Amino acid sequence: MLDPWFEDKLNERRSRQLLRILTTKQGLVDFTSNDYLGLAASNDLFNAIEERIQEPELKLNGSGGSRLLSGNSEYAERLEAKLAGIFHSDATLLFNSGYTANLGVLSSLATRESTIIYDELAHACIKDGARLSQAKRFSFKHNDLNDLESKIKKSSGKILIAVESIYSMDGDTCPLSDVISLAEKYDANVILDEAHSTGVMGKSGCGLSVSLQLHEKIAVRIYTFGKAMGVHGACVAGSRLLQQYLVNFSRPFIYTTALPAHSLAAIECSFDYLARNLSLQETLRKRIDTYMMQIGDLSNRTNSTSAIQTILLDGNNNAIQTAARLQRMGYDVRPILSPTVPEGKERLRICLHSFNSEEQIKGLAKGLKEISTEHSRL
Repeated sequence: MLDPWFEDKLNERRSRQLLRILTTKQGLVDFTSNDYLGLAASNDLFNAIEERIQEPELKLNGSGGSRLLSGNSEYAERLEAKLAGIFHSDATLLFNSGYTANLGVLSSLATRESTIIYDELAHACIKDGARLSQAKRFSFKHNDLNDLESKIKKSSGKILIAVESIYSMDGDTCPLSDVISLAEKYDANVILDEAHSTGVMGKSGCGLSVSLQLHEKIAVRIYTFGKAMGVHGACVAGSRLLQQYLVNFSRPFIYTTALPAHSLAAIECSFDYLARNLSLQETLRKRIDTYMMQIGDLSNRTNSTSAIQTILLDGNNNAIQTAARLQRMGYDVRPILSPTVPEGKERLRICLHSFNSEEQIKGLAKGLKEISTEHSRL
């Protein structure tokens, strides 16, 4: 029986205050979810999706198989063409989540003779995909171009540089233009995860790279729909040859049951809804500005201008206790603990949303400053 082994491992984690549990926080102001534009809970979007799935071709409960067997449809291909237009690419390929998209890209594009270099704060799916590829792997110091260049010089074979538009733990932005310049200098290729910029940046939510008009210099872009777009799924954007390559070599695409028609309709409706309500992006920007003005020069906040704001707290217990205190004030803020982040950089991860009121944001900032003042006196 495995249960005694499970219990030992869980008790070990519990003793180190690292035990993960599933929780719900009813009645608290949301400062935790990635629903930056409020689309996940939008009644208008819900109704639009319900109306769309009444179309005869979409009245299906499931896809019935992988895309290469029975799971493909004309609707899926039309949606991919529409997404290619939004993301200014020759083609896109749908994946079931951002995690599987990154896994599918990194694991299939590199070989044992290749080198993958990724930012040390890249999401776990990028690191997992790199590991599965069996390529040589280096991490470089977060947003450190000098360290990135030193790792490139140590690389061999095909070189892939994996970065994110906005980093999920610190909320800061990739120096994308400089990363691309280094890649061009050494004949490397950039893979960009646009997870936290999809929807919140650019016309129709096209993300950071298109907003900066750098997209044509990036080999592979991954867009996720489970954050600001409020639905589920993801796509990889790039050349038509990239699409065909992934169909043939990406195991997470080949062997996964395709997204059902309801998910496809939800993705399309979400982008249609955002196109009609781009003011949500400006509202979110105003909420971020309010928070930054209210929080001021708090010494333990990271340098972020995005919807992801971070308060650094030394030690898991400190982070847990501070989050619990904010929850008692009515704010749903969660701690991020080591080893998810390096020891000594435990934190509160605060997500701002277009639907957070200015009063709610002011109240949260006031609570954070009060707690910070108390800690400084200890």
